[in-house]
Amino acid sequence: MIPTTRLIALLFICFSLASKGQNAEIKKESQTTTEWLLANLLREKSNNVEISGKPQTVASPYGEAVSFNGIDDAFFLNELPLQSLEEFTVEMIFKPELKGVFEQRILHIGESTKDRMLLEIRAVDNNWYFDGYTASGTNKKALIDEKLIHPLEQWYHVAFVVTPKSRTTYVNGKQELFLEFPFLPIESGQTSIGVRMNKLCWFKGAIYKIRITPKQVQPNNFMSFIK
Repeated sequence: MIPTTRLIALLFICFSLASKGQNAEIKKESQTTTEWLLANLLREKSNNVEISGKPQTVASPYGEAVSFNGIDDAFFLNELPLQSLEEFTVEMIFKPELKGVFEQRILHIGESTKDRMLLEIRAVDNNWYFDGYTASGTNKKALIDEKLIHPLEQWYHVAFVVTPKSRTTYVNGKQELFLEFPFLPIESGQTSIGVRMNKLCWFKGAIYKIRITPKQVQPNNFMSFIK
């Protein structure tokens, strides 16, 4: 017969191991890949999604996409897919169009002015260049180079890879910029698509899909994209 004190100790160990397993499972489940097909977001009309303006579905080489007019079209989602992530990869298939403003915020996750991540472009004449931005605590940095231009009115795949020590941007699977720079997880906020959270710097163009993966993704595993 097992002594009472030893039995209690064994039960405590078993309970502790079970709790750790449950916590690990909860953390694993919370760090799943997020995918948004923009046309589905528009159709579903979820209570978690507020639609500004009148974004429209349009045809794309990949399926139905959503067109943003660069004036008042946007989605505001009561979601924070980057919460507590120490590293992540954000990908987007989109088409920036002519007649948009110079600074365009396409995807904003986090707080309006505090910890946040943004995918942005700058439009100049008939071209654009990419900007991947993060702010965490006192660490704020934009990965941007005005010399790395691309023609407007074409479909592109962009990716922004963030780790605890670095940030990297890609356009059509080709690395553009890399910087060793510290990052701390974003813990609060929401998501906007088509504009910055405070409704400044509207995006003019179309978006087919956005994917957020809770790890560093290599280019050979990016979303399928044929230019």
